[in-house]
Amino acid sequence: MDTEKRLVVKIGSSTLMSAENAVDSGRITNLVDQVAKLVEDGWQVVIVTSAAIAAGLGALSIEKRPKDMATLQAAASVGQCELSGEYAKAFARHNILTSLVLLTRRDTADRTAYLNARATLDRLLSLGVVPIVNENDTVSVEQIRFGDNDTLAALVACLVGANLLVILSDIDGLYNSNPRANSNAQLISVVNRIDRSIVDACGGAGSVAGSGGMITKVSAARVMMSAGIPMVIAHGCKKDVVLDAALGKSVGTLFCPGEAQHEITSRKLWIALGDAVHGSIVVDEGAKYALIDTGSSLLAVGIIDVEGHFVEGDIVEVRDSQDYVFARGKVNVQSDAISLVCGMSTEEILENSLLAPIAEKPVIHRDDLVVFE
Repeated sequence: MDTEKRLVVKIGSSTLMSAENAVDSGRITNLVDQVAKLVEDGWQVVIVTSAAIAAGLGALSIEKRPKDMATLQAAASVGQCELSGEYAKAFARHNILTSLVLLTRRDTADRTAYLNARATLDRLLSLGVVPIVNENDTVSVEQIRFGDNDTLAALVACLVGANLLVILSDIDGLYNSNPRANSNAQLISVVNRIDRSIVDACGGAGSVAGSGGMITKVSAARVMMSAGIPMVIAHGCKKDVVLDAALGKSVGTLFCPGEAQHEITSRKLWIALGDAVHGSIVVDEGAKYALIDTGSSLLAVGIIDVEGHFVEGDIVEVRDSQDYVFARGKVNVQSDAISLVCGMSTEEILENSLLAPIAEKPVIHRDDLVVFE
């Protein structure tokens, strides 16, 4: 797969919609013109778009967002047509074909489906098409939703082996505090490491399971940096924002991967973004050190708490004692069994014939673990 000069652009609802709750054709045209210039220069581009529901509500003249799922999904169905039509029309001015790719978590949680999605996107790009990707809100329900298109955009960037992910929103980038509440907040132009201070600047508690807002963008950036893919958060209405980001100019906040990267295979990318989190495992400092600095597997002896209910094969977060998420992985032991050995030494676990098997195998094998540090 040719991964040279591949760009994924995520466009948020605030960038696409006018004050009248209608698709802003002018903004789409402006962004498409920028993408067309990059395509002419040899870039392969995927657009991850939001606003299907908002566009559908506007087209249906529904002023207040409904609460029932049927109306929301009906609006998404109408809105997908509205959006795809606008993109197709704007790109047609440059003789560029578009396609519509609708995904749910169900399409990526399964390994085979994940690989099929990757092959389809790869083929579309090789044919010179600009895929327009969105979550399939028409059929998605809570259990299979990505929850935000920042996560979807990160997944797509991994799928296509992007050189850069650009997330466009209604804010200039990541600030050291909320700029809407603090007039002295400063824009952070470059992030080389996502530590607790960066997560706290988002107003989040360190969980990658948040939905919406800056925390989901930074959570996406954490995976991008582990995958070695730079990511930019910038204001979608800024002049030439996509062009500037692709050309390496300073715009918004750049999340820049360091030189030394943890090995993150396609399987690990799938673990990091392709399935919903089913719970959390809390570990002590010794286990955290072993996972981050020595690349070890997670053993039962280092676990001090378990949250949620999960079974073998589920994806879970790994937290430290300060409730900070620093890894994600696929478990080999169900939560009920783990809870029985929390805080026990290896010797204590081995002395119990029923629990001894847990001590003899990794709770999360290193090959199924993605570390974000």
